[in-house]
Amino acid sequence: MKTKHTTKITSKSVEQSGLPTDYRKAIAEYIWNGFDANASEIQITISYNEINFIDHFSITDNGTGINIESIDDTFGNFLDSQKSQTFNKDGFVKGKKGKGRFSFGHFSNKAIWNTVYKTENDNYLNYKIEIDKSSLNHFNTSDKIISKVKTTGTTVSFESFTKLTADLIINESFYDYLACEFGWFLFLNKDSGYSIKVNGYEIDYLSIIDKALDFNETFDDYPFDIKFIRWRKNIGDKYYYYFLNPEKKEIERKHTSFNNKTEDFHHSVYIESPYFENFRLSNSDLPKLDLGFKDQNDKVFKALLEFLKDKLSIEEKLFIKELKANELILKFNKQKIFPIFKSGKYEQLRKVDLETVVKEIYCIQPKIFQGLNIQQSKTIVGFLNLLLDSEQREDILNILDKIVQLSDAERTELSNVLNRTKLSAIVSLVKLLRNRYLTVQGLKALVFDFEKFTNERDHIQQVVESNYWLFGEQYHLVSADQNLEILLNNYLSFLEDGNKEYQKINSKSRLKRPDIFIARQSSKPDTINNELEIEENIIVELKRPSVVIGKSQFDQIEEYIRLIIKEPRFSSELRCWKLYLIGKDVDEWIIDRYESQKSKGQRFLVESVRNYEIYALKWDDLFKLFDIRHKHLINKLEFKESIIDELSENGLLDGKDKSSVLTNELISMVKTN
Repeated sequence: MKTKHTTKITSKSVEQSGLPTDYRKAIAEYIWNGFDANASEIQITISYNEINFIDHFSITDNGTGINIESIDDTFGNFLDSQKSQTFNKDGFVKGKKGKGRFSFGHFSNKAIWNTVYKTENDNYLNYKIEIDKSSLNHFNTSDKIISKVKTTGTTVSFESFTKLTADLIINESFYDYLACEFGWFLFLNKDSGYSIKVNGYEIDYLSIIDKALDFNETFDDYPFDIKFIRWRKNIGDKYYYYFLNPEKKEIERKHTSFNNKTEDFHHSVYIESPYFENFRLSNSDLPKLDLGFKDQNDKVFKALLEFLKDKLSIEEKLFIKELKANELILKFNKQKIFPIFKSGKYEQLRKVDLETVVKEIYCIQPKIFQGLNIQQSKTIVGFLNLLLDSEQREDILNILDKIVQLSDAERTELSNVLNRTKLSAIVSLVKLLRNRYLTVQGLKALVFDFEKFTNERDHIQQVVESNYWLFGEQYHLVSADQNLEILLNNYLSFLEDGNKEYQKINSKSRLKRPDIFIARQSSKPDTINNELEIEENIIVELKRPSVVIGKSQFDQIEEYIRLIIKEPRFSSELRCWKLYLIGKDVDEWIIDRYESQKSKGQRFLVESVRNYEIYALKWDDLFKLFDIRHKHLINKLEFKESIIDELSENGLLDGKDKSSVLTNELISMVKTN
């Protein structure tokens, strides 16, 4: 038997009350009602046919149920629900004005609540409540009966659907909405096993959490359980500190004022404490006389807020540095914002210095690089690059301050960054030069001081194959002391990133062994046709100090190149070959060849035919070229030996690279022998 209850409301007043206009929000109202009734599990059940027409749709919770004794106070009063607090993140009670139960009108014509509640006498009673969209000014209840199930809870079912189809519920978009809407609440109650399921599928709220931290702090004997969450996406909320009582009910909230420096720092901070049981934010920052409640002027709250601001500032900087700054560098590289740097080690040091400074500046004040088009970004980065490579590095601070107003803390931090990166660049350059000079000094010792004991394969070659920068910064080692067949197969593998089957060479000369073969895929313009590019390769033949380079050595290396260019796989005129003979001295025949090739304008050239050139150098020529090429780097440092000594004393120049260590080991070995 049904009992009809008349309310003091009209259908028009309900429709004008601000009910949800989105089916997802309407469904969320009933989920929140379940949690407000102390439920820990929400089950959404839907059945439908092949064209997504809904046969059954219900939402079940394991909450305390709806006590029929107070039904007129809950369902009968539209704007005066008994609920005074809620978990809902929007800051008002879902149903605190009795609106939540009428949300079904957005997608169906009827709602039926089947509820079980527990009486004071420990009886479990069951009854139903019905509301029809056509007559919202009254509702019906069935007679209460003794429940066969001895657990409380409520199932609300919907009938006669107007706008809702199953495909709107059974999809990732709806699951994602539930994760965003309820993720914070499920996270706060994760230890209690709270969950939401749709046809048995549990909503994965962790999928929208990028980072979560817990802090436990005490201020003036008040314990505070603090949880910081950084969301993967905007969950549809502004950024707040949420102040909760021990039941995790929201008492107050306050804007964090973060996310001003960078986009996408989606975050929430939840602070749970008995302190907030008697806390209210007031409209005035002046001390209040009312002793009933504490407000924002309380010393405990002020200390808490300072702590929260410091923690959040740290997290924002980490977010920018670990994610956003790296994304900026990747974006700038992809868009070719950075100037082009050559592949030499010094040029790469400059590139690292520029990228580091851009990243650090972005971490301190991201707005400098936000909202810029490609040309504007290139202008700022190019300008930074010019200043970093000059004595006006410190002027960057003043210029940036004119672009974006920097705080005193930001100016100090940026000044420290520029000094730190400058020192880092100096240290890297000094290490580079020192290791190279050690290598050259070691080679000089092998060639000049231990001439009688040094040979090309065991000593000189071991150093050169680890330091082919002696012939150019941008080369790649293809082969060292291997026969021509292996050499050319290595070359093919290098050109095609290792995707090449082994190729045999049908020649008796295939077993000859050049000392060093280095190559580079970067090309140079073709002097005949500007539209074409030439690939450049180098072969180096090293001679022991006791050997004077002459015609027989020249014939040997020319035989190498003749064999190579006869091979169809290496015969292209778009490949250029440079072969170097290096020894302690050259004879008259080589000197005459220098004279015969002087018109070509290339020093040390002894032969230039078709697409190959042969050069003969003395070791002293190579060492002198090293001095000339590195002179500008020495000048670039522009500081005295005492500064290098200071860096060494502070341990900043500790450690040597493998090549300089190898050179010194070889010298020791030669001395021993």
